[in-house]
Amino acid sequence: MEVKHVRLKLPRLPEDFSGLRIAQLSDIHIGPWMMLDRVQEILEVVIAQSPDVLALTGDFVLAYGRMTRSYMDELNQMAQLLRRVSDDLPVVAVLGNHDHLYNPGQVRAALERGGAHVLMNSVYTLARGTARFHLAGIDDFYRGNPDLNAVLAAFPPDECAVLLAHEPDFADISAETGRFDLQISGHSHGGQVVLPFIGPPILPKWGEKYFSGLYQVGKMFQYTNRGVGMTFPAVRFNCRPEMTVFTLESV
Repeated sequence: MEVKHVRLKLPRLPEDFSGLRIAQLSDIHIGPWMMLDRVQEILEVVIAQSPDVLALTGDFVLAYGRMTRSYMDELNQMAQLLRRVSDDLPVVAVLGNHDHLYNPGQVRAALERGGAHVLMNSVYTLARGTARFHLAGIDDFYRGNPDLNAVLAAFPPDECAVLLAHEPDFADISAETGRFDLQISGHSHGGQVVLPFIGPPILPKWGEKYFSGLYQVGKMFQYTNRGVGMTFPAVRFNCRPEMTVFTLESV
């Protein structure tokens, strides 16, 4: 797994929050190719980065409709592992399309047992003195019930906000509002297979335009994490699993 460090200057970030470090994990996909001992190793890498916040951008399980088995035991174990992180720093999360295809209630409940703040069209606010910084979350755009207006109503229009949105191509919608300085996403796995000189031969719906790395969408940054898990076919080529650590700076 690659730990990718990204430093960004956000125009509305208060000076009190300059230097804030956000670790992002995405697309864990608990299932045949992601055992809980591997999840534990990944979370230990998160802790070693000493972030101020952990942001989880969806797809905690691997779901294929009627072929999907129960993940109750694994979700309970994940909650216990996550609690070791959330006891020391805020953890925020949004659900992904696989979570909704599986059982969004079960996934959300497990995350909350692990101490995560699950942002279902809502906002989690950090305070330092009189300064405020907002972590906003939109429900999955593909299979959930996204309500961008509810998110926008939850924080003042002149304050800095980072949006967690599982599908990266939602950036075309969120950037138009002018309310977010950064959107962080997953979903695409970076293509999972990236051919030299060609790029990814297959990309998922709503993950085709901003499929990997940093983009500028209007006045907003968009960052797409390659994820740590896999979907079928279970192979990565030229596309390493990724954890991202953002260091945010005021202008």
